[in-house]
Amino acid sequence: MKTVNVSLQVLPTVPEERIYPVVDKVIEYIKSTGVKHIVGPMETTMEGDLDELMEIVKKAQTICVEAGASRVASVVKIDYKPEGVTMEEKVGKYQK
Repeated sequence: MKTVNVSLQVLPTVPEERIYPVVDKVIEYIKSTGVKHIVGPMETTMEGDLDELMEIVKKAQTICVEAGASRVASVVKIDYKPEGVTMEEKVGKYQK
């Protein structure tokens, strides 16, 4: 499969002072996978194979629960086109 973009926002059900530490664990995991990603203020966008990125999304739920969340709501956005899509083509001109 061609390259896709998947954005993930996790919303763990934890006391407010625990939100950032739990989200940080998810971001640390994403970094550890080696996939290309951009951390934003509301979500993290990843680039790669759809199946691999969806496995990361699935694991992120478990990470939140293991970090103390009683529940996790997640927002997932997928940008797919048959020839592939990259973050560079969408936002590269703004990164320079």
